Amino acid sequence: MHRVPLKSLIVALVAAAPVLASAQLTANVALTTNYKFRGQDQDVNRIKAVNPAIQGGFDYTFGESGFYIGNWNSSVDWLSGNSIEMDFYGGYKFKAADLDWDVGALTYVYPGNSHGNTTELYGAGTWGPVTVKYSHTISKDYFGWAGAKSSDNKGRNTGYLNVAFAQEIAPSTTLKAAVGYTRFASDIKDLGVPNYVDYSVGAAYDFGSGLVLNGAIQGATKKGYFGDANKARLIVSITKTL
Repeated sequence: MHRVPLKSLIVALVAAAPVLASAQLTANVALTTNYKFRGQDQDVNRIKAVNPAIQGGFDYTFGESGFYIGNWNSSVDWLSGNSIEMDFYGGYKFKAADLDWDVGALTYVYPGNSHGNTTELYGAGTWGPVTVKYSHTISKDYFGWAGAKSSDNKGRNTGYLNVAFAQEIAPSTTLKAAVGYTRFASDIKDLGVPNYVDYSVGAAYDFGSGLVLNGAIQGATKKGYFGDANKARLIVSITKTL
């Protein structure tokens, strides 16, 4: 068995100490009247205006290094045998060319029914109130539409582009708007699934002490194919950061 010299271990711990000492862990919990992901309801068995979901997770930043990891979870109901979505992600934030950048990887996990499991790489750039983010699927599986466990089709190379705007318009009040575009991989498109656009327009009010109230109209196009799951809804949520 290979043994790490005690001196080397001590040196490594001393070198890492500043990063570990400045690492920060935050947690959050939220209650929302409905959960939409990219414009689509995540409870397709009870599609209605008010269909509460409980959500929450944590983020761990490694000091000022720019690196972070995190987890986010939500109640869902669109896969048999599954009732929760668990997201795990990690990335790196930095500044360059007068922009704030964020690059990383994210995997969506659905315990009890892995047909929905999906992994994406993402990159985002923020300039002032505008953020442009692109997510690219690298897993064969894609939210049950394609994958080794659901079909012979591949969801890899499905892309999602989102442009978001957030600007404080009054003390503690932020106006928010976003539009996204999902471009399915060719194997999914061959099934007749159309690319579509999703949107969100609303505002957030910060009460202080980590308590934020959000309200927005969210929806998506192609309702003729996806049905009421893409119908526009007023979604209200309250989030507490711990």
